[in-house]
Amino acid sequence: MERKVFIKKFALLALVPSVFVAACSSEDKSKGKVGAVKQQTFTCPMHPQIIKNEMGTCPICGMDLVPFEKNSNEKALKIDEKRQALANITTLVIGEGNLSGAKQLNGRLTVNPEQSSYISSRIAGRIEQLYIRETGAKVGKGQPLYKLYSEQLATLQQEYLMAIAQEKQFQGDKIERQIVAAAKQKLQLYGQSESQIQQLVKTQKKDPYVVFYAPEGGVVAELSVTQGQYVTEGSPILRLEGYGQLWVEADVYPNEAKNIKIGQKVKVVIAGWEDQPKEMTISFITPSLQAGTQLTQIRGSIANPRQQWQPGLQANVFLPSASKSNVLTLPVDAVVRDGKGMHVWVKNGKDHFEPRLVKTGQENNNEVEISEGLKNGDQVVVTGAYLLYSEYILKKGKNPIEGLKIK
Repeated sequence: MERKVFIKKFALLALVPSVFVAACSSEDKSKGKVGAVKQQTFTCPMHPQIIKNEMGTCPICGMDLVPFEKNSNEKALKIDEKRQALANITTLVIGEGNLSGAKQLNGRLTVNPEQSSYISSRIAGRIEQLYIRETGAKVGKGQPLYKLYSEQLATLQQEYLMAIAQEKQFQGDKIERQIVAAAKQKLQLYGQSESQIQQLVKTQKKDPYVVFYAPEGGVVAELSVTQGQYVTEGSPILRLEGYGQLWVEADVYPNEAKNIKIGQKVKVVIAGWEDQPKEMTISFITPSLQAGTQLTQIRGSIANPRQQWQPGLQANVFLPSASKSNVLTLPVDAVVRDGKGMHVWVKNGKDHFEPRLVKTGQENNNEVEISEGLKNGDQVVVTGAYLLYSEYILKKGKNPIEGLKIK
């Protein structure tokens, strides 16, 4: 009997350590689950595509990485009141109102090709004298441009003198008069003026040198030859640009272009000459978008009689827009625009900000119509929206409107 009691006690003592070990093991596992530390991730403020699991520097720009919430799906940002004040984040309760005014378009002054003159050599020869040797020089109509030496021209002059002498021997002969007229026309086609032809008849001496004059006034934009160079018939000599009338080109989004018509009158203000607004008639709307952008262009022309404006100056074009009533409007800066869409930031509670995808309608310099995405009474961020946008990308490492749909 005592033997059986001894065996039972021994078996019990052998079992206790294993139970104790199992209990400790399960306790350690449970502690591991409760006290598990969430892995921190880091990104570059300038290159959000760089994501690492440890602190370091960006391999692209060398900036220190900052922590962010890689796997957070929460759309809201939490910004306390102190940080809101430092970032100048202010809000506005959106409501219905009237929207009117004009839409401002960014534009620029460009050269009107119709005011340009392309001058080429009318006959083969050598540039004996080049009177204009630099671009940017102003040229008046009738001003000498270059002197050409041409044996071919001397031959044509000799033919003309012989034709005149032949006509004198056969006074009144119709064929002889036609020969003289044809020889004279050749000289004119090769650049000889009426006064030069009369001088040739007077002196009876051929001259292989001919001076070519500017057909129009302008500014030398391109010079294609040098003095002493040989040119062939049709070779380009120079290009003159006239600035008496300039084109105004302005960038337009496709949804705005549909409301613009050819022949429409718009106001143009040149940067630096705000006190001298001009009226322009839209003469052309580009049928395709510019390469690499989502913009098209409108174009018109304005007079520049004193040539006070140069191509390349910035110009603002103001498109008149019809008035609208009972529409939801926001300040233009409240809407964040990027390649994936437009969104605003709505304040929920005391310190929570949430992105909201929106669609816009009519717009002027200060206000924009919100056609979809918001309702009357929403509290919307009007200053600091782009700061919230940047903060979200830094903390979450993704665009705030990913996965959003218009409500």
